[in-house]
Amino acid sequence: MNKTDNSPLVSVAWLVEHLGHENLSIVDGSWYMAASGRAAAAEFKAAHIPGAVLFEIDTIADRTTDLPHMVAGPKEFAEAVGALGISERDTIVVYDGSGLFSAARVWWNFKIMGAAKVFVLDGGLPAWISAGHPTVAGVADRKARVFQARFEPSLVFDSADIQAGINLGRQVVDVRPAPRFTGAAPDPRPGLRTGHMPGSANLPFPTLIEDGRLVSPERITALLNAAGVDTSKPLVTTCGSGVTAPILNLALARIGVNAMEVYDGSWTDWGGNDALPVEVGPAKG
Repeated sequence: MNKTDNSPLVSVAWLVEHLGHENLSIVDGSWYMAASGRAAAAEFKAAHIPGAVLFEIDTIADRTTDLPHMVAGPKEFAEAVGALGISERDTIVVYDGSGLFSAARVWWNFKIMGAAKVFVLDGGLPAWISAGHPTVAGVADRKARVFQARFEPSLVFDSADIQAGINLGRQVVDVRPAPRFTGAAPDPRPGLRTGHMPGSANLPFPTLIEDGRLVSPERITALLNAAGVDTSKPLVTTCGSGVTAPILNLALARIGVNAMEVYDGSWTDWGGNDALPVEVGPAKG
């Protein structure tokens, strides 16, 4: 199952062609904000791509912290995805029910755990359904397998890493919508301060998505330039709680830039710690 390009995306047509291959793992990585009224597990049970399994972001996570859906330890991750019938040697295709929202987070989870062939379905479940392909209902049933994790901890940042990186000139790119970045709008999570990390740039993730798909490489490059992001220099992405930041990492991979660092706790961690500095207003520079 070799792809003919280096894109981190696969098309619906590609997935149809390879459906049922023994080394293909299809992963529903849907996750929704509470305000959406949507429930990933219930929607998966009602309709999912044939052969898919559900990766629950809030379950396959570090359960020892109060921060939501933080990266699980490699042992815990391997046990959880192995139980889903996934091997690190598989070709793994991740999708979500929004088109593109949380699938990038799951893609990133697999990448940092050493899976080499991980892709996101372009357009997600909506594109699959729109193309007229069938879905199935019920609970996935796959034989458990061994997943050998090769975790790369340097790709998972905490607040100390962010502070050190800022001092060394590392770019921090915040993908939250502009009103939250500037402090003009309150954070949807109670108790968090408003604003952004000092010196960070803002590239709102919705601008990277059109009709549930990643925008063109040319548009990605233009957005990065407009935000003042230099892709030749190290950068780390951040968002509200670590779910949407990897959309930018995925976009960077789409234009051939290998930048996989993510601030896992993101604004939930930084904005909830009064000891850490905050700026308000638009990005500087």
